[in-house]
Amino acid sequence: MPLAVYILGLSVFALGTSEFMLSGLLPPIADDMGVSIPQAGLLISAFAIGMVVGAPLLAVATLRLPRRTTLIALISVFGLGQIAGALAPTYEVLFVSRVVSAFACAGFWAVGAAVAIAMVPVNARARAMAVMIGGLSIANVLGVPLGAFLGESFGWRSAFWAVGAASAVALVGVATRIPRIPLPDEKPQLKREVAIYRDRQVWLSIVITALAAGGVFCAFSYLAPLLTDVAGLSSGWVPWVLALFGVGAVIGTTIGGRVADAHLFGVLLSGITASTVFLVALALFASNQIAVVVLAFLLGLSAFYTAPALNARMFNVAGVAPTLAGATTTAAFNLGNTSGPWLGGTVIDADFGFRATAWAGAAMMLVGLAAVVVSMRLGGNGTPSRRVAGATGTAGDAKGAPRLADPAGAPSPVGTSGGAPSPVGAPAQVTPDHRAGRAAPSGVAAPRQ
Repeated sequence: MPLAVYILGLSVFALGTSEFMLSGLLPPIADDMGVSIPQAGLLISAFAIGMVVGAPLLAVATLRLPRRTTLIALISVFGLGQIAGALAPTYEVLFVSRVVSAFACAGFWAVGAAVAIAMVPVNARARAMAVMIGGLSIANVLGVPLGAFLGESFGWRSAFWAVGAASAVALVGVATRIPRIPLPDEKPQLKREVAIYRDRQVWLSIVITALAAGGVFCAFSYLAPLLTDVAGLSSGWVPWVLALFGVGAVIGTTIGGRVADAHLFGVLLSGITASTVFLVALALFASNQIAVVVLAFLLGLSAFYTAPALNARMFNVAGVAPTLAGATTTAAFNLGNTSGPWLGGTVIDADFGFRATAWAGAAMMLVGLAAVVVSMRLGGNGTPSRRVAGATGTAGDAKGAPRLADPAGAPSPVGTSGGAPSPVGAPAQVTPDHRAGRAAPSGVAAPRQ
């Protein structure tokens, strides 16, 4: 795996820590800003909504810009957003800083995922995404508890300063280690990129991703009160159980990333099924302290075991628009992260109790599992539909795949690496070109920076 992919994972660690750390900082923020805890909680919702809206918008806005330059700009804006949050004199300024940070975070995720995919062979896509998602998993294990510790020991603003410092480290890594991704001979056009939304497999992937994420976070968002009010654990256990969920997430991401490239639908089916079973068990045994702790770990494992496959699936069916594919996946995950907690809150407000959030999450999972089966029955072979593949508008072969001339003058399919074809229009595979002293795409005769 290229070092640059791990640099992207480090960057995601900073992004993920900022996204989730507010869950442990709401009381001091509310006290300092003179607002209620629910109002402070809107800062979390603002970030999630900013991710949903910002991912596709920034993907479109940066479509024709150099990838590395875009990543540098976005991580810089994100870091400045953390500094603005640390210095925010009012709640309104803090709110705006969270929205700006969310937009930059969403854009970095979208572009970073496309860059990671561009740097590895087709059969290593899920592993590359697992490294990026691993940064998010480690953020749950280390970053979020550390943010809570800093907030309790030195004030909530110190957590923002820490994330700003981590962003600066990530910026140095991106600037020095991410290779220049050559621009395509023909600049991307918005009309061709958005053609992916004419493919029903793309929409199925969005539905599957949103439901898989939403089902888990429907219950996970209310795990703390379930642990204390239903299982009877003391509040001191809550951080440890949340960290255990994060440990399961790291393990699940590692396993899923290694298996998903060869057995993508197998991972989707087994991972979503396992999460459904664990959620049902959590609902049934919520009053058993040992069972709840074990199930928290298993739920983190199964949820993040599925994540690399969910990411890779979108790139497989929307390869003609890799940046927009990354943005769409980011938006889909955050739709789940928004809708799941909303559904959980709805069943709690209806007086069904905290354990009902696990039943609601399991129901979302079952619908997601059905969507996976539908995707398979419709011919989920991992490639774009012929209609979308042909939307590139370039001359192609009989199957609609555009072709470029290789150095010898013979036509060769775009985006091949090591004999394995990648989806049409996917970013060129970046390989070391020692003669030129820079990265060059395999299969393309004359790369342009």
